[in-house]
Amino acid sequence: MKLDNKALLLYAITDRTWLKEKTLPEAVEEAILGGATFIQLREKNLGYEEFFKIAGEVKTVTDKYNIPFVINDNVDVAASIDADGVHIGQSDEEIKTAREKLGFNKIIGLSAVTVEDAIKAEQSGADYIGVGAVFNTSTKLDADTVLFETLKEICDAVSIPVVAIGGISKDNVLELVDTGIAGISVVSAIFAQDNIRNATSELLKLTKQIIK
Repeated sequence: MKLDNKALLLYAITDRTWLKEKTLPEAVEEAILGGATFIQLREKNLGYEEFFKIAGEVKTVTDKYNIPFVINDNVDVAASIDADGVHIGQSDEEIKTAREKLGFNKIIGLSAVTVEDAIKAEQSGADYIGVGAVFNTSTKLDADTVLFETLKEICDAVSIPVVAIGGISKDNVLELVDTGIAGISVVSAIFAQDNIRNATSELLKLTKQIIK
């Protein structure tokens, strides 16, 4: 799948710990119906078989709505279910290895916190960069906060799209105006909400105010 920059506008990252009576595929479908434009499956503590099963279930939903779907970190699961790609961190499997396993038609995103990281990611063949945390976040307690100035410098330094991540919510998303990002990436602002579809819709409207 060739990456359309517009698909990064509202990038939702799953987290089953926030869900109540809904299954993850149900929650993902509600997010997509509310306007999520990209889905990442993030599962840090699952064995391969269970990860593979859940990934397949979520892919059925994203395929139904033709929404890009990537796997966090696990290149083998992404390859096995024919996901649209992966998102890997600076310390995860090298992008070259991921590209060899997935092929050149798949999306590969890379995390970055500095301009140097971002330039290296682009040179390595990343399709997009996730930068953060731009706000304090409860999802990743060890994440350092990236200054807005650094975020803007990263956007200016690379030609591939940049997505801001970390602690973004309806209450602070408008602060990201004029940073140059292609979209926002959120977890709890969608999946921790009682009404996932409405929360996603509200967040999308706000995001469109800062990203044209």
